[in-house]
Amino acid sequence: MKRLAIGVTAILSTLAYLGLAALGAGGVAAFLARPPLAALALVTMSLAVIAAFSRGHLGAGVREDRGNRWVLAAFGVIGLLDAFLPAYTDRLDILTIGGETLRWIGVGLYVIGGVLRLWPVFVLGRRFSGLVAIQPGHELVTTGLYARIRNPSYLGLLIGLVGWALAFRSIVGLLLAAATIPPLVARMKSEEALLASHFGAAYEAYRARTARLVPGLY
Repeated sequence: MKRLAIGVTAILSTLAYLGLAALGAGGVAAFLARPPLAALALVTMSLAVIAAFSRGHLGAGVREDRGNRWVLAAFGVIGLLDAFLPAYTDRLDILTIGGETLRWIGVGLYVIGGVLRLWPVFVLGRRFSGLVAIQPGHELVTTGLYARIRNPSYLGLLIGLVGWALAFRSIVGLLLAAATIPPLVARMKSEEALLASHFGAAYEAYRARTARLVPGLY
């Protein structure tokens, strides 16, 4: 029952997010009149439905870094702005770049980012929490996507934000994607500190051979 409630909440939140984008675009009809944006809405809803079947949650588990909760508020504010402003500036043709080809490139990046964002959620299962926390029976995953990158889901988030911005040809959207980086880095540092304190030398060895986001770069 709790799992169902989380799924329904996620879908309703996604509908609200798309509603803000439609409002910025001048209405649902205006939003869906552009094929790339209609595709963007379809992908967004599809990802929300898929996410509803994951085991991700917001549980504090057995140990949480509560000092990092401010990041959730930062993500929330940036998210609300990102839902509305790119569509709004696109409609007014203010601070925009490119044309229809760029929109489709944005949709493609959004799909890639969305898949990369969700895949780790299914891999981690109950270990994936919206909070920085150690879950009961927590085990370190070092295979698959995690063999090279410690935070594949966050890489997916950034790629998705860039894709969303480009789908609206929005420079403002790109700036909002960039604004996500500072709280995201703070989040990664907090998670790494917590995992290092919990797993000790095993995590330090894992951290030494992997990248935070992009192998060979960061």
